[in-house]
Amino acid sequence: MTQILTGTPVVGGVAHGPALWPGRRPDHSAEALGAGVEISEDQRPEEVARFTAAAGVVAARLRERASQNTGVAAEVLAATAGLAEDRGWIGAASALIARGTPAPSAAVAATEQFAAVFTKLGGLMAERVTDLNDVRDRVLAELLGLPEPGLSTPEVPSILLADDLAPADTAGLDPTTTIALVTRLGGPTSHTAIIARQLGIPCVVAVSGLVGIDAGTAILVDGTTGEIAVDPDDTAARARVEEYRRHAARVAGWSGPGRTGDGVEVAILANVADGSSARAATDHPVEGVGLFRTELAFLERAEEPSVDEQAGIYREVLDAFDGRKVVIRTLDAGSDKPLRFVTHPDEANPALGVRGDRIALAHPEIRARQLDAIARAALEADAQPWVMAPMIASPAEAATFAAQVRERGLVAGVMIEVPAAAILAPAILAEVDFVSIGTNDLTQYTMAADRMSAELASLTDPWQPAVLHLVATVARAGRDQGKPVGVCGEAAADPHLACVLVGLGVTSLSSAPVAAPAVGARLGAVTLATCENAAAAALAATDPAAARAAVAAVLDSDEVRLASSR
Repeated sequence: MTQILTGTPVVGGVAHGPALWPGRRPDHSAEALGAGVEISEDQRPEEVARFTAAAGVVAARLRERASQNTGVAAEVLAATAGLAEDRGWIGAASALIARGTPAPSAAVAATEQFAAVFTKLGGLMAERVTDLNDVRDRVLAELLGLPEPGLSTPEVPSILLADDLAPADTAGLDPTTTIALVTRLGGPTSHTAIIARQLGIPCVVAVSGLVGIDAGTAILVDGTTGEIAVDPDDTAARARVEEYRRHAARVAGWSGPGRTGDGVEVAILANVADGSSARAATDHPVEGVGLFRTELAFLERAEEPSVDEQAGIYREVLDAFDGRKVVIRTLDAGSDKPLRFVTHPDEANPALGVRGDRIALAHPEIRARQLDAIARAALEADAQPWVMAPMIASPAEAATFAAQVRERGLVAGVMIEVPAAAILAPAILAEVDFVSIGTNDLTQYTMAADRMSAELASLTDPWQPAVLHLVATVARAGRDQGKPVGVCGEAAADPHLACVLVGLGVTSLSSAPVAAPAVGARLGAVTLATCENAAAAALAATDPAAARAAVAAVLDSDEVRLASSR
């Protein structure tokens, strides 16, 4: 008998195939870890060296994988590599070894200490627990002489089930063999979800009841509705997949530019992290870059990159989109993305602490040099990029940043990620030339919900009406002042939600490039008036599920009407 499970939809699509669970991680039993055994004093230095060497090997492997990836995957893998060499974690384990604890047991104990701290801090730091546990298991495997843990390549196209996946595993997924991803934990804006979207793999998170599904069991996944059918009727499941494939084929033919069915222009843009990901994005029907994350050039660097080095990195992206719009976000570090060349304060809650633009308050020279580098790259490329600052919370902060940007002949804007900035959008827009709404952080901060908490996944859903009301406030301010308002969070990758955003007054949508055809095709199938009706329906809803259902009804009825009139 078919069992229906539900979760939070993250990446749309329909897939049908056998369930696949990841292989076992290293044994954490006391016997396997050598718990209770005391290392003799003369062997302890050698045991410390063995542990640090294993951590170094793991970090090197992760960095190698980062170099083979682009965009968010590369950024996340680089950050995870940093965890393997984190001085605090290495120091905690080494101290235990110095007291006689075997290296494997010390690695586990040190991880438990840090995981407890990260969990207590919540927010972005709590999100790192999965990453830290993954690093622990990779180091354990190296210490115990076991194969590196992780996912094996499925023999047939399969649906991957897991409690959660570390970025190192998610970044290596092959969409031809892993046709869908379902996790018990995680949220819609977690690293796993974002990388799954980048790969175009249907994904549903925060699904309870997964543990009862045996490997090999047939499953039907609908990444649009969040529905998981266990042991579905085979004929009906195949028909659903075939219907989706026909839809996907129609969508794949979309080549831009972005506009509604009645001709209202909406820029469809790409999120990129470096020159490589920017060049890859040009293979998709995007009109430019709506979010260039610049922190990849800074992370894991012992010293700040020079102005010349930075300019070369920025020039690569400008050259990839020669003559087209490129929006560059200044350094968004801190919290879960610390800089090695900056002393970060110990904070009770780093997600609410010194991150993003706030680093410039203590280190204005870092931002000045970055803006100098952007200006130099712009001059060499004969371009005028748009530049925006993250984590702006007040009009005064916006004004200070805008003045520095305009001094260099660049277009000034800011990110709207903090509820205070959304509420004060009219005053902030008066200081800048444009704004871009980062829905991932705006959702987390608005709902006061850790985006990695499975229990709170419905709260971190970008369809939350409270979040959409804030987006409406910002878009209305932009319309009143005749200034562009973009969205560069993952919400822009959801075709139905994209229509809602346009109906609210958003003028550009930027997400993973792979999402562009689906978003563009959906917008082209409806009128602006229908987008506005869909927006009204979403704002009138009281929860994400009701908002999705109401919007789907509005959009589908108009698509049918438009199709019949052609």
